[in-house]
Amino acid sequence: LTPTLKSLLIKSQMKNGVVNIVSRHTTTAITINEKESRLAQDMEQYFLSLAPPDERSSSVAKQEGVRYYHNDIDQRPDSTEEAQRCIENGWDIHDENELQKWRDQEPINAHSHLLSMLLGSSESVPVVDGNMVIGQWQSVLLVDLDGPRDRTVGIQFMGYK
Repeated sequence: LTPTLKSLLIKSQMKNGVVNIVSRHTTTAITINEKESRLAQDMEQYFLSLAPPDERSSSVAKQEGVRYYHNDIDQRPDSTEEAQRCIENGWDIHDENELQKWRDQEPINAHSHLLSMLLGSSESVPVVDGNMVIGQWQSVLLVDLDGPRDRTVGIQFMGYK
């Protein structure tokens, strides 16, 4: 995200302040670290060791004996609150066919949600003299834990010219 953030910062003409970056997805994370391909491989292996994919997952990294409650799709929605969220998102879950369509499109991805919670969904970066205050090797990263898919982030510049 760093090149995009730098470009938007220039367009904003903000000289001092802060830029807030937030993930708009529950299976992605925002973090600051080095953007380096071998580190990305290390991150992937480390994350898979922390939260391996469910044995029912389509992931090649799925592990036998690993099961998460979130992935019991046939049991969901299992609360009034979850049912209401489904309805608010356009799913008529009171219709059996529509309920099955909702269940069919739900991925087996609890491990991605758990990792997203560990990494965090936002970062705030100070801006001084028109530049983001990050280290020489640091980059603002969007980490997709359940993709690849099209993803979006929210960006807010707060400060003055």
